[in-house]
Amino acid sequence: MEPMRILRVIASMDPSTGGPCQGIRNTVPAMRGAGCQTEVVCLDAPGSSFLGSDPFHVHALGKGTGPLYYHPALVPWLLSNLGRFDTVIVHGLWLWTSIAVRIATQRLRKKAKRPAIASTSLPSVSPGTQRPTLSPPPYFVMPHGMLDPWFQNAPERRWKALRNRLYWHLAEHRVISDAEGVLFTCCREMELASTTFHRYRPKQEIDVGYGLPPPPPAESIQESLNSRIPNLPSCHPFLLFLGRIHPKKGVDLLIRAYAEVYASRTDNSAPVPHLVVAGPLDSDYGRKMILLAESLLPGKVSCPPPQPRSTDSGRHSSRNGPFIHFPGQLGGEIKWAAMHGCEAFVLPSHQENFGIAVAEALSCGKPVLISDQVNIAPEIEAARAGLVGTDDQEGTHLLLRRWKDLQPVERNLLVRSAYACFRARFDVASAAERLLAALRTSPPNASRP
Repeated sequence: MEPMRILRVIASMDPSTGGPCQGIRNTVPAMRGAGCQTEVVCLDAPGSSFLGSDPFHVHALGKGTGPLYYHPALVPWLLSNLGRFDTVIVHGLWLWTSIAVRIATQRLRKKAKRPAIASTSLPSVSPGTQRPTLSPPPYFVMPHGMLDPWFQNAPERRWKALRNRLYWHLAEHRVISDAEGVLFTCCREMELASTTFHRYRPKQEIDVGYGLPPPPPAESIQESLNSRIPNLPSCHPFLLFLGRIHPKKGVDLLIRAYAEVYASRTDNSAPVPHLVVAGPLDSDYGRKMILLAESLLPGKVSCPPPQPRSTDSGRHSSRNGPFIHFPGQLGGEIKWAAMHGCEAFVLPSHQENFGIAVAEALSCGKPVLISDQVNIAPEIEAARAGLVGTDDQEGTHLLLRRWKDLQPVERNLLVRSAYACFRARFDVASAAERLLAALRTSPPNASRP
């Protein structure tokens, strides 16, 4: 059987932009084993440091500009190359990439229907015969949560919500309607998408899930953590938040709830785990979170740049040293050391389409403490792989308190369930099979050379 050729269209392959590009990097190798060949076209500068190491071809056309991330080279590139592929997946909405795919597809369809003009330079054909023209392949849209009603209803997003409504009216509803189907990462995302805009009329909606490869093994955990979080005591339990330091993530709820749990501790109660808040700190919100933590727990907060570990073990003991740690963004070996080293992962987000970091924690056998606004929360609860609460101060405090008060046997059950949940629901091999099955619901591009 001839391999299926897939084109992924995305605004950026920069890992700092979030989960969509990481999802591509996760699934492409797994789909290659099923006989698929994948290429990616993106609007990044060709010399970007994050390009060049992927095991698939990435066409970087240049950095997009403006709120649409517009680039004039995308439509011409699509017109020249779409005919090489059997199907196309557009990742994300509200950007030039989705609009450009529809524009190029419409132009190629019109061109394929247009009778060819006779020319002495072309081979002759029988009278009345239409000269063959490559028709475009079907395209699918994967919105990655961008149709979630939260983005339209959050008070702090009112201008972006107005912009999105304008884009939807002018172009995006047609992108959805003309697509072969809309692909979702979980059932709840699919349910919410239909409640946000009028004229939402997809041909089909498909829950293809999302998957991750198994994590690297846990090696030199404490040594790796010491290099970035030197004030974190050895062998002392800690909770981990890892992601963007952004209002949507509920970081302020987490810090306030943690301060409440810390303040209510007694000599007879279970020890309070440390809290590691890992993510970029170069935003105004990130700096505000550090100030918030310092105001609630004076003298109990450590921030980058890290200070060398003191030889005086009493200085950084669990009783007197910092309890909240802001190490900045963690990646690579150090990120996985934090995942393997924590006792639980926490994310009290106000909106989370999937939560790749949640699934990564499960892959390391770590229970997750999440809000009910993380779209995979129903799966987590059903598998008993963590605790779920509301995305407010009371709910976040209750999450931390419930975890702290669990008995060892109860925690061990959650640990075992966490890894089982990952293998059953979020393993990349299964996700790749579901995605490939969805793509095969459309007829292949018979005109592909």
